[in-house]
Amino acid sequence: MTVDMNGTPQEITTLVGREVYSNNGVFVGEVEDVRLDLDRQSVTGLALGQLNDELFSGHVEREKGVLLPYRWVRAVGDVILVNDVIERLEETDTDADEVVV
Repeated sequence: MTVDMNGTPQEITTLVGREVYSNNGVFVGEVEDVRLDLDRQSVTGLALGQLNDELFSGHVEREKGVLLPYRWVRAVGDVILVNDVIERLEETDTDADEVVV
């Protein structure tokens, strides 16, 4: 079980299959899996597939996915909103822990 941004408990499996958008409305990808911290019983990352090719061109190979830190998540609803991924991708050139390919 996880807690959404409103403090409401949800099943972790409800995250899988949701589309992810930046807070600017740009499609990022679709959640294929989640990364868990079993000790804390919390989600620590979202494994995304079906990525926006334009957004990740030059950063991720075509058949690969990305793992976004859950701290980037701003809201969870019918879709998941994350902080602006384009700005984060530029920052990852110096911090490899931010996006795992």
